[in-house]
Formats: sequence, C-alpha cells, structure tokens
Amino acid sequence: MRVGERRLFRWRTLDLVTAAMLGVAFGVAYWGWAAAYTALGGVIAAVPPLGGLFAGPWLIAGVVGGLVIRRPGAAFLTELLAANVEFALGNQWGVSTLISGTLQGLGVEIVLALFMFRRFGPLVAAAGAALAAAMETAYEYVAYDYATLFGARGTLFYLLAFMASGALVAGVGGWLLVKALARTGALATFPVGRELAAEREAAIRRESARAR
Repeated sequence: MRVGERRLFRWRTLDLVTAAMLGVAFGVAYWGWAAAYTALGGVIAAVPPLGGLFAGPWLIAGVVGGLVIRRPGAAFLTELLAANVEFALGNQWGVSTLISGTLQGLGVEIVLALFMFRRFGPLVAAAGAALAAAMETAYEYVAYDYATLFGARGTLFYLLAFMASGALVAGVGGWLLVKALARTGALATFPVGRELAAEREAAIRRESARAR
C-alpha cells in the first residue's frame, strides 16, 4: 500500500469526533424534518409519489460527512449515526430508520469510492445523493409494497422525484454547506479548508503580480 493510500485509510481522532458531531447534528435535524414530513401528510397522501420530493434532506448527512472527512467510511458512518439519533429521538418509521441510514450512507460511499476519494465537487456529491435515493427507494419498494401502493408508473415517478430532490438538496446543497463552513474557518484542518486557503493565497499572489 502506497503512502498516500495509507494516509487515506488512517483516521484521525478529529475525523471521528467530527463524524460524531455531524451525525448528532443532522440526526436532530432529521428528527425535525420527520415531524414536518408528517405535517405534510395530507399533501403527500393526495399524490403519494410526491413524497419523494420531500425526502431529499434525509441524505445530506452522508454527503457532508464524506465531503468534509474524505476518508473511506466517512459518509456511511455519518449517515448511520444521524439515523441512530433520529431513531433514538423517535419517529414514525421506528427501527427501519436504521436500515434506511445504512443504505443511504452506502449510496454516497459507493460514488465516492468510484472516484477513488479524489473528487469532491458538486457533481460527485449530487451523484452520491442520487444513488442513495435509488437504494432507499429499492428498500421502500419491498418494505412498503410500492407495487400495490403506487403501481409501476407511480413508483418510477417517486424514484425520479427522490433522486432529483436528493441530488439538489443533499448533493448540491451539502456541497454548498461544506464550502460555507470552510469559509468561516471551521474546517481549516480538513482538506476543504486547506484548499480554500490555497485558493486565497493564489488570488493574493495574482493581485500582487498585477500591481507590480
């Protein structure tokens, strides 16, 4: 194993603490969104597949964890921790929340692995969230009998709506959130923070060169 590869798999204590903090924070947010989702039950019941449009926020923990920590397992761990917190606080889905968290975290993890944990832009984040949505839909299709509830066309509409919501809200939204946190200096010890610092230094050098 090369030096770079060893570093990739070497978790720091800070990485573990950050994954835990993000998991807790997003778990509480998930719990709040579950309450809002329940409040929207009338709208969703009228056109059930539209529920996919409101499901994207449940994918953001894995995206943010993966983009910040940038180590194998980070997206999965952060999403699973968030699901555990939401489950502990209580929601209408009970223990199935943990299954969902597992699948959603794996979806983001798979896409990051396909890019060898070297690409962390908005398109990669959106693709990770979209795959997470697809994997979650496959589980829900079996667990909640979507074949009967939605039918083939309704299930397809739900899947596309969920993937679009995930890609935009969790994928692009998660990427924007990470960038915003980096600009505050909160992620200075992580790659995204160092990249931002390097970009700022390069911009200063360019301005200095123009002024000469």
